[in-house]
Amino acid sequence: MRTMGGEQVEEAVASAVALLRTATDRDWEAARAGGLEWSCRYTAEHIAGDLIAYAGQLAGRATEAYVPFEITLDGTDDGLDPADNEGVLQVIETTGALLAAAVRTTPREVRAFHPYPFRSANREGFAAMGITEVLAHTHDIAEGLGLTYEPPAGLCEDVLTRIFPHVQPGADPWRTLLWATGRGELPGRAPVTEWRWRNNLVIPAERLTLQGVTPAAATDLAAGGDGGFAWVDGGPFQGTRDAAGMLLKAYEAGVHRPEWGVFTLVRKEDGRAVGGMGFHGAPDEDGRVEIGYDLAEAARGHGYATEGLRTLSAWALAREEVTSVFATTEPDNTASQAVIARAGFTRVAGEDTEAAEDTAQFAYELRG
Repeated sequence: MRTMGGEQVEEAVASAVALLRTATDRDWEAARAGGLEWSCRYTAEHIAGDLIAYAGQLAGRATEAYVPFEITLDGTDDGLDPADNEGVLQVIETTGALLAAAVRTTPREVRAFHPYPFRSANREGFAAMGITEVLAHTHDIAEGLGLTYEPPAGLCEDVLTRIFPHVQPGADPWRTLLWATGRGELPGRAPVTEWRWRNNLVIPAERLTLQGVTPAAATDLAAGGDGGFAWVDGGPFQGTRDAAGMLLKAYEAGVHRPEWGVFTLVRKEDGRAVGGMGFHGAPDEDGRVEIGYDLAEAARGHGYATEGLRTLSAWALAREEVTSVFATTEPDNTASQAVIARAGFTRVAGEDTEAAEDTAQFAYELRG
């Protein structure tokens, strides 16, 4: 799959700077940046500040809060002449290079603090957030200076499929990203007045982490790829690919809720993915949510499925909208039945139950 990394950060910065460099002779301080209250000058400085902040989070491995520093351009508080517009662009290029380097040198499993929505992001998340800041705010500056800005469509799609999983994709990725960030209109969609991106949810367990699958990863998994994960031998199993396909259909229909999607089970000891687990959709009107899972054959027999099922079920039951977690298995799949039982579920349909008639599967339930 196409990785969201340093190359994409550099591409976004180069595209933005190339356009803005054609207008360095303008008064950026006097021009308002599009629909913002900020000047074009301040908006450009803001881009640089975001890029260095994200680089700092990754390089410093910050896990609880932002690293307490900020960038200051010459002339703001030290008596030097203010940096001119070309100088501001050089700072954007430099901070972009620093973020690209941080993304390239940060291991895949490292997550650093970001407040929204789940208080962490990995290197792809920080790359995507940095790119979004560059694209959206270059659009703002371009509007203020009367320029036309059209970033590469691939960059826009990369961002949308990683940190805007709740946004239904459109025919034009750039127009969709502008709409998603409150900067444009799309036919048939209400204007966006408040927006947030959404980094993937990661839930820690004892030996595993349950890592939310993005639409980008789901696209690759459904097509036979690895989804950006390093798998144990024989992984991923077909059930994970099928679940990724279901996630992708929900995303394309605009009904995907990321926290009720698919998770990859990743071993903490070596960063290897061992299986997939997830929900069949959001909780229904009765508060019931259905869960399913599978493991690569090489990872079976070690209790990973039980650990993952306990963890994800507990996470679900801690949500106010959930009253029970539901799971089904084939009558002859005794291994799966043992996993479900060890996770604390009770059989509610199947042989030797009152609801045995007209069912070809065993059904289990875990209540809060």
